[in-house]
Amino acid sequence: MPVKQSILVLIGSLGLCFLTALIGSQFAPGEWYRMILKPRWTPPNAVFAPVWTVLFALMAIAAWLIWQQAGFGAGAFPLVVFVVQLGLNAAWSYFFFGLHRPGLALGGIVVLWLAILVTLISFWSVRPVAGALLVPYAFWVGFAGVLNHAIWRLNR
Repeated sequence: MPVKQSILVLIGSLGLCFLTALIGSQFAPGEWYRMILKPRWTPPNAVFAPVWTVLFALMAIAAWLIWQQAGFGAGAFPLVVFVVQLGLNAAWSYFFFGLHRPGLALGGIVVLWLAILVTLISFWSVRPVAGALLVPYAFWVGFAGVLNHAIWRLNR
């Protein structure tokens, strides 16, 4: 495959992932989040941006590796599921921070986590290292789901 094309797809993958981050960031924690009850083990707000930056970069690289291995033809299913989970990721921010609905966000994060799992498995079947790059993301969203559940219970 031509190097120029590969670099363009990597840039596109990074762009898509960080566009998702940008959309999600439009619904940032604000006064509402500061005022609600949170468990003692809630990470400080300063942790979230660096963690998400690394995770979105790993996701982009994983998608690029799938494209390199299988292209848009044979890699269609894993790449479509990948894009779906990106949409679910942005939707969670809207549900939780935009609508202030931790219960709705909890349902959304469960669906998101399942979509991540399907993406991880489908990536792994094409190129194991691509699936492995999604493992930290799956763990982080799992943790976020537990945190979301605790916040929902504390603020019902």
